[in-house]
Order: sequence, then C-alpha cells, then structure tokens
Amino acid sequence: AAVYGKRAGLEVLVIEKNYMSGGQVLNTYEVDNYLGMPGINGFDMGMQFREHADKLGVEHAEGEVIGIEDGKVKKVITTDREYEAYAVILAMGANHAHLNVPGEEKFTGRGVSYCATCDGAFYRGKTVAVVGGGDVALEDAVYLARFCEKVYLIHRRDEFRGAKILQKQVEALENIEVLYSHTVEEICGEDNVNKLLLKDVKAGVQK
Repeated sequence: AAVYGKRAGLEVLVIEKNYMSGGQVLNTYEVDNYLGMPGINGFDMGMQFREHADKLGVEHAEGEVIGIEDGKVKKVITTDREYEAYAVILAMGANHAHLNVPGEEKFTGRGVSYCATCDGAFYRGKTVAVVGGGDVALEDAVYLARFCEKVYLIHRRDEFRGAKILQKQVEALENIEVLYSHTVEEICGEDNVNKLLLKDVKAGVQK
C-alpha cells in the first residue's frame, strides 16, 4: 500500500508496532510461491519489501495504534504521539492462531512455540509435534523433520488443506507421522512440555 501511495505522488507514513517490517512472513522458513523469488526465506523477503518502500521515500514510524478519530482529517493516536492524515489504510496482518487448551499459556516459551524457524533449533534430535493442516503447518513439519528425531503432524480433519506439493513433501519424509482426525486436548508437563493429551475425534477417545 505504501509503495503504491508513493508512486501516486502521495506523502506516506507507515506506522508499525514491531521494530522490523514484514509481519509474520519474517518467521517463514521458505517462501516458494512468490513469483520471481523462488526459495527466498521470509526474513529476506520482508527486508526486500522494506528496501523497496525506502527507495521510494516511504517514511516509517514505530508505535502501537490505540485509537483513530474520524473526520475530514483523520487522527491516528499511538501510545506516545498523534498523527494526522487525509486517509488511513488499515493493514494489521494476522495473529498466531491459538489452541486455547489447558497448558498452552503455561508452557509458552517452555515447549510451546508459534515459530518453528525461530525455536526449532532448541529441539534438535528430539520428538516434536506440529498442529494444523494448512501450508504453514506442513512447511513447519518438513522444516523440523530435517533435524528432529520425529515429528507428529496433528490435524483435526481427515485431509490437509495445504498445497499438494507440501503434502507430497510430508509424505516423503519417514520421520513425520501424520495423525488425522485428532485434536489436542491438553498440553502436559512439569517445568517443560513432555506430552500431549489427544482426542481421536472419530472414535471419541482420548490418548
């Protein structure tokens, strides 16, 4: 949005909550479906996007927006200052999905992670679990399988919704075990995660 704004001759300011541009793509191990950038990692992709905007003269500010006042001139309120603009584009991205099960909050940072590329190295040679059936879950399972002893891929449905090419990569790896039609009921442990309580949604039993 900022790039198109500058190309239209507008004054543009991007306000970001985080200190680095790119959003969740920064945590993606490999992006292989963006035209012209095959196999680029998410961090480098985010940096290239930012460099493009910078070359066009896009201004950036770090801050958390806590309010917007409407009017002919809009007012954007952050935690430490206010900005005025004739137009405001909301491009907040997305947040990590949570399981909302017992133990998730307790063990966040102690076995529960939302970024395989950020924290995967901590579990080298160990058994891990990935929950989900979309592109990110499949990518993370493939990534972790490179250095983890075993990867359980837990999906609540009986088929994946992720890209077919990723499904084939998962199927080709012997140390990935897919558990279809299963949900996580509880994350268990003492100081760190040591097991998951699962439910077979078809059989209606926990294990």
